[in-house]
Amino acid sequence: MKRSHKRYLRLDDLRFTICCAVLALFFSPVQRIYAQDTLPGCPRLQETTLDCDTLTVYGQRTDTLPIPLITLPAAFQQLGENELIDSVGILKPFWEKLRMLRLGVTTDTIRIVHIGDSHIRGHIFPRTTGEQLQKVFGALSYTDMGINGAFCVTFTRPERVEEIAALHPDLVILSFGTNESHNRRYSSMLHYQQMNELVRMLRESLPGVPMLMTTPPGSYESFRQRRRRRTYKINPRTSVAVQTIRRFADANGLAVWDMYEAFGGIRRACLNWQEAGLMRPDHIHYLPEGYVLQGEMFYRALLKAYNDYCNQ
Repeated sequence: MKRSHKRYLRLDDLRFTICCAVLALFFSPVQRIYAQDTLPGCPRLQETTLDCDTLTVYGQRTDTLPIPLITLPAAFQQLGENELIDSVGILKPFWEKLRMLRLGVTTDTIRIVHIGDSHIRGHIFPRTTGEQLQKVFGALSYTDMGINGAFCVTFTRPERVEEIAALHPDLVILSFGTNESHNRRYSSMLHYQQMNELVRMLRESLPGVPMLMTTPPGSYESFRQRRRRRTYKINPRTSVAVQTIRRFADANGLAVWDMYEAFGGIRRACLNWQEAGLMRPDHIHYLPEGYVLQGEMFYRALLKAYNDYCNQ
């Protein structure tokens, strides 16, 4: 009886040992998987840098913004694409700064400086854009610096470049071309060289700061033959200046907003403004409503480019 009892005990011990071994083999791979594939910790917001693609980090795309509708005058026909052209993605760091500001990751003020001719000196166009951006993004400064009758070469003085640099901009916008194109001896080569000099000086004072160019809206030139009334015809050099600006921006890594094309280009830009009654009697400058419309369209182009960046 004692031997039989011991035999049963040994069998029970053997079964227990086998069961333990099977269970160990069954669970050990799962333990190894968890040990090898530990999930990374979530990054803290304050540790996120502005030069990374935080869309990938957070896996969310809720920061795109609705683009407001604009009621254009009934006279406006054959409009072009209202968009920013940024073939090398020079504005990506700027869009990321805006995104971080909107998400609350940073509270640093983003600064935009917009320089140009009398269209900018009148304040209405740039301030319309600036106010719209401030409503959406909050801590954003938009400074306009325009000079009546200015060419881009007007700003190539060291003191003017220093004045721009002292504002510590995150983006510089250049709006010229109207006065260059009103020179009846206009030279595309000279215009290109003058833009190159201005951009060179700005880049030396503001390394790494992206720049965006805008094209002129279009204008007329006037004629008076003997004692006849002054007559106006579309300035044929505007389209040449626009192409020179676009060519320069593309060759030198600048973004561009082609306002001339957006409002109808060589076929309709001037006619649209004139027939809508938004040009001043000099057929060069615009009524306040015209400049407001330019500012709103520029804002929409900026917002669309920002949304495109967020959706990448």
